[in-house]
Amino acid sequence: MSLYQVQKLIYQLNRDPRTRERYAAERDAVLAEHELTDEERRALVEPDIGLLYVLGVNGQLLMHFAALHKIEWNAYLEAMRQGLVRHGPVREGVYAATGYEGVEAHDARLKREREIH
Repeated sequence: MSLYQVQKLIYQLNRDPRTRERYAAERDAVLAEHELTDEERRALVEPDIGLLYVLGVNGQLLMHFAALHKIEWNAYLEAMRQGLVRHGPVREGVYAATGYEGVEAHDARLKREREIH
């Protein structure tokens, strides 16, 4: 898996208007600049927020990527939850489960995040 490459691309899309323009005009060329698996490429293109979350994309990056795709906050949170249901626990990165954490633990974490914000 190439989590670093996925996060690097998402970071560039979030921060750089020129990268966003290129991505809109020549998505395949931009994707080819990054070493991505087929699963990662599909998750980025769809975009499949739940799968990106399970792949290990950092929530701060993913939140802005979702907003870039006009995905509202509650839909973003639900997409992450559904990603766990469909694809299992987070595989890599800071949210990776050391054991099966499941949807209940994820829901508890989301509840804490809502209370903070």
